[in-house]
Amino acid sequence: MPFHIETRKVQKTGGSSYIISLPKVWIDKHGVENHDTLGILSQPDGNLLITPQIDTEKLIKIKEIIVDDFKDDNYLFRILIGVYIMGFSKIIIKSSKKFEPFIRDCITNFTQIAIGPEVVEESNNFIVIKDLLNPTEMPLEKTIKRMYILVHDMHGDAINALEAGDKNLAEEVIKRDNDVDRLHWLIGRQSHIVLRDIILCQKMGLTLEQANHFQQISRFLERVGDHAVRIARNVLLIDYNKIEKGLIKNILKASKLSLELLNRSLDAWLQKNILLANENIEHIKELVSTTEKISLNTTNSVEFSIAIGYIIESIRRTGEYAGDISEIIINNLV
Repeated sequence: MPFHIETRKVQKTGGSSYIISLPKVWIDKHGVENHDTLGILSQPDGNLLITPQIDTEKLIKIKEIIVDDFKDDNYLFRILIGVYIMGFSKIIIKSSKKFEPFIRDCITNFTQIAIGPEVVEESNNFIVIKDLLNPTEMPLEKTIKRMYILVHDMHGDAINALEAGDKNLAEEVIKRDNDVDRLHWLIGRQSHIVLRDIILCQKMGLTLEQANHFQQISRFLERVGDHAVRIARNVLLIDYNKIEKGLIKNILKASKLSLELLNRSLDAWLQKNILLANENIEHIKELVSTTEKISLNTTNSVEFSIAIGYIIESIRRTGEYAGDISEIIINNLV
């Protein structure tokens, strides 16, 4: 159907009131009746939003999943995360027979990792999951700050594990990956909810552009967390006693530069400082140059060299992701 804007004449009634008529097609579609109350919201661009849903937070968006043909718990988990991120407030899971044990285990795992969803009703072949989190209680900005702290500490601890040969610390870093993922999923969910609910968006003091930028920053921070895990996994493969002190020193230097880039991107974001964000991008060259100068002893085993190579690459990628975040900050501030 071609794009069409309906027009209405503004009429003045009384001393200071102005009225316009509403399209009948819209009235019928939304079931609006005489004397009903409509919400009117002024938009930053000068438009007016008219909605029959004054309290949109109470609307329940339901998704039903039939698991009869599900054979893989990983597939079901990805479906549940997808439904969660897309902002469904109630998930109904059904089966024509008794749930297989892996179905229940997968649902339990999902509700333990994701923030908000809880099982509120269940039987042998029927489970209802409801999101109990009020979006306004978890501001996007606060969640991004938590992600920054988490990924920064994960990277630092992974490098400390390498320096000290501490396998237990490396294992601990790997376990923390779920904490980053759950916050990343929450950011994705919150962003999708406010993108379709302009009223909630304004209640949270956001613009649609800001919500989109938060989601982009979250994605890069989640990748920084993934690289911290990658460093930790490779620490587990390395014989600490075979690492040369000079190599450790060079890796520590590169890691310091990488974390400085990450911290500077956080400062630029918090301070809304476009010059600092630009300065951060320029500093990436120093990190890349430093990582490229790290040489490996050719007498070491192939497995050792590959593991160290992955660690150096992850340090570089962490700094580059900080640069990507700085570009988002510049775009937002412009």
